[in-house]
Order: sequence, then structure tokens, then C-alpha cells
Amino acid sequence: MKRGRLLLKILAFAAVLPVSAAFGQTRDSYDYSTEFTWGINKNSAGGLIGGFTFKKARKVSETMLETYGLEVMNVKHPQEVKRSSPQTGNFFIFGKSNYLYALRFQYGRDIILFSKAPQQGVEIKAVFAGGPSLGVVAPYYIDYATDSRSFYSSKHEQYDPSKHIVGNILGTGSLFEGLGDSKLQLGGNLKAALNFELGTLKSQVTGFEVGFLVDAYFNKVVLMPTATNKAVFPTVFFTLFYGSRK
Repeated sequence: MKRGRLLLKILAFAAVLPVSAAFGQTRDSYDYSTEFTWGINKNSAGGLIGGFTFKKARKVSETMLETYGLEVMNVKHPQEVKRSSPQTGNFFIFGKSNYLYALRFQYGRDIILFSKAPQQGVEIKAVFAGGPSLGVVAPYYIDYATDSRSFYSSKHEQYDPSKHIVGNILGTGSLFEGLGDSKLQLGGNLKAALNFELGTLKSQVTGFEVGFLVDAYFNKVVLMPTATNKAVFPTVFFTLFYGSRK
């Protein structure tokens, strides 16, 4: 009789133990200490794709993460408009003399406003970051006809408003052409945003971020010589991101 009762107790304990373990795993399944994300950015100072973002985060408390980030962006002048060559039909940006590629190094904090439940809901963070910026100012090249009667006689050179007329521009160079002749501009950046994480798996991060960023340089960056140029570039942005955590 005693052996029977002991056997029943052992069986009951064995049945309850997996349920308790599963409950504990579900409850803690969203705990993490570090994460790495990368994203595609769209902003008011860029084109169809403004650039790319990379961020490493480490939890310092239940509601705060320490972050290290890098943004690589193509910054455009607000008056840039594409035109087509009357001779070839190729597109170019009339008046543009330089590209600006911004490398933004960032250190900051992500504050968890709302935590998500395992495999459901949305985690919302307030994002604050800032740091130094390195502006790479690369020349914008055009194909220019030296003989207005024929586009077979042409030069490939940086746009200069004092010598180039729109009727003789045949097209433009490639996006990263001229990086070897770049000049550097030093500055800084500040960012404030809201981060919405939508992933359902512990090991993956998926979501989007919306916010405001100011990129400022010590000297004016001349993108279009005949327009008003500036040293400060305020932008609103939207970033789709993906990554992993553990």
C-alpha cells in the first residue's frame, strides 16, 4: 500500500515537472542581453534609399540598453532635380558639383517604454544617440561635349557652373566615382527616435524606427555652387531593421 502511494507521488511529480519547466521557459523566452541590427534608411535629405544603419546594443538594466551605432548615408541638396540631356537623353543633376557621403558614429541609450510578451505584441523604445560625423565630399562628374555639333568629342570632369552649359552636358558619372579625390569634413550628429520591434522569435529582431536627426559640420558643404549651401542638415527618417539577439 505504501509502495503504491509512493509510486503515485513519483508519477505526479514527473508529470508536473515538464509543465513547470515549459512555463518557466515561456516566461523567460524573451530575455536577452545583447543584440545586433542593420537597417535600410529613408530620410528627407536622401534619395529613394538614404543609406544603411548598423547598431550593437547591450542591456545595462531591465529597461535600458547601451548602444553603439554607425550610419552610412548619401546626403542630397534639397534643390537637386534630375534633367535629361538634349543630345543623349541621359539623366544628370544640373548644378550639382559634389556628393556628400556621411559616416555617423553614434553612442547612446535605448529606453524600453513597453516590453513585449513572448511571441506577441510590440516592444517600444525611446532612442537617443549622438557622436562625431565624417563627411566625405566627392566630386560630381559629368560628360561634357567640347564640340556642340557632336557629342563624340567630350570630356569627363567635375561640374563647374562657370564653364558648363546645360545644352552640352551628355550625362553623368557613376555614383561612387571621384571618391579618390574626396575631401573630408568633420562634424557631429544627434538623433532622437522611437523604435518599434515586431519580431516573434527570441533570436531575431525585426521592426522599424522613426525619428529626427541633425547632422552638423564645422564648415559649409558646397553641393550646388549656384544655390544656398549649408553646414547643418536636419532630417526626419524612417528605418526598416533586422537583426539578431542573445
